[in-house]
Amino acid sequence: MTVWNTTSSGGDEGAAGYKLTFSYRDERAYVAEVEGLVADQVASGIVCRDPTLWGPEAADEAGKRLAWVDLHEQSRPLVEQIEALRSELAGKGVDHVVLCGMGGSSLAPEVITAAAGVQLTVLDSSDPTSVRAAVADRLEATVVVVSSKSGSTLETDSQRRAYEQAFTKAGIDPAERIVIVTDPGSPLDSESREAGYQVFNADPDVGGRYSALTAFGLVPSGLAGADVAALLDEAAAIAPALAADSVNNPGLRLGGLLGVAAQQGVDKLVLADAGSGVPGFGDWTEQLVAESTGKNGTGILPVVVEGVDAPNAEPSTYDSVVVALGPGHPLDTRPPASGWGAVVDAPLGSQMLIWEHATVVAGRVLGINPFDQPDVESAKSAARGLLDDRAAAAPPDLTDGSVEVRAAGGWQLSDVDSLGAAVDELLQTIDGGRGYLAVMAYLDRQAEATLGDVRASLATRTGRPTTFGWGPRFLHSTGQYHKGGPTTGVYLQVTGEPTEDLPVPGRDFTFGEFIAAQAAGDAQVLADRGRPVLRLHLTDRVKGLAQLIEALR
Repeated sequence: MTVWNTTSSGGDEGAAGYKLTFSYRDERAYVAEVEGLVADQVASGIVCRDPTLWGPEAADEAGKRLAWVDLHEQSRPLVEQIEALRSELAGKGVDHVVLCGMGGSSLAPEVITAAAGVQLTVLDSSDPTSVRAAVADRLEATVVVVSSKSGSTLETDSQRRAYEQAFTKAGIDPAERIVIVTDPGSPLDSESREAGYQVFNADPDVGGRYSALTAFGLVPSGLAGADVAALLDEAAAIAPALAADSVNNPGLRLGGLLGVAAQQGVDKLVLADAGSGVPGFGDWTEQLVAESTGKNGTGILPVVVEGVDAPNAEPSTYDSVVVALGPGHPLDTRPPASGWGAVVDAPLGSQMLIWEHATVVAGRVLGINPFDQPDVESAKSAARGLLDDRAAAAPPDLTDGSVEVRAAGGWQLSDVDSLGAAVDELLQTIDGGRGYLAVMAYLDRQAEATLGDVRASLATRTGRPTTFGWGPRFLHSTGQYHKGGPTTGVYLQVTGEPTEDLPVPGRDFTFGEFIAAQAAGDAQVLADRGRPVLRLHLTDRVKGLAQLIEALR
């Protein structure tokens, strides 16, 4: 195991200061890769928007998706516009900001505002309980940011309709309280302008998961009170280091490390907070890396854990690169079992730009187009089909108390008679050498947040990398890896019967029917691709959740 340190030497440590420490098992392969990236002028090619860096098949898509490289400069005019709107709203007593968005459109503002210590309500669910609770919260003081790059995202369209109805019923003009962020020329762009809404356009040459420093990340964050100018300053401070064709380039080093490790079968990326001061950064990084690399039967699986001492972050995980976010994990005294690891310590704006560069570099090393998402649409199409043809669900394989159990995807339950036994059978299908478990919960991530605690328990129980995602938001991020990555995962899906459903205004379906179709569509696509899926449906949300948590632990 070798350790190779990189530190900045800037005068303004608040903006320019960063430190990266790398641990690698195969020094020859790693150094050769980094030196090859330097020789091929990959770093300068990225910032010059060279679309050929990922091969001829990716050139067309890459040519439309590289505008993120200088957003720290191009987004500057937004700062004054956002501050002016925030002041105008505050003068009217409107200071509660809600964001309706999915994937990168919601995860970036969530982490930016968490780091800034300001409040942002993020509605990234179709669960009727989640929608009802958000709409009922301080409506008289609420401004809603509706973010959709395509302008046709069904989740955000449904959420927008719910808020429009609520504002109208309360005697509030929706045009005074709804702000739109979308690409120019999208259906939402033209429709919203005609309705008199405030519209911010984002650069169409930036993909959703790279959009943190566009209007998608900055508008809701700035309206909530985050210092978005400082965020851009942090990104600008590290930009020269990331543009340099040098072995000291942090983006080349981190991306090269992830790519070479994955080539050698170390294809899990454990993300552990180590005093970063940026809550939720792992979740943002997860969607960036998973959706960018998880395709063509390969990729890097991010595993967000609870801290540097959490299950899966421990030295026993032999197929994982362990990356600590923040200063609190000395690799030289506690190297990962795989030999591959890193510590990345930098301000938030710098961190975001480091990881964006590293991700596209890893894509080059792996021969992957990091800008497309060919398998995301499959689950959306399946969900739309199920909404159009709302057939009754198939009978469960068994019912235990308040939980219905169904198996799908190339495997069948044996003659088991309990929830616990069914879970045991799924876990026994995990490949002990390369496999992973993904828990996918289509529930209320606020009211039913305790389910997320089972990730650590299941990781300990299986000894394998275990991820946890809230549906439907993960469909816009890690869902790509689940379907397009290697066939090493097994999937535990949790759904729940709505306590009280909620119609989607102007649509012929309810939020409950919508989220059920999304879950069923996701399971259907996974099953069609031979992925083992255990579907658990809570017929009573309170009793079923308690019963499920007990069984999983």
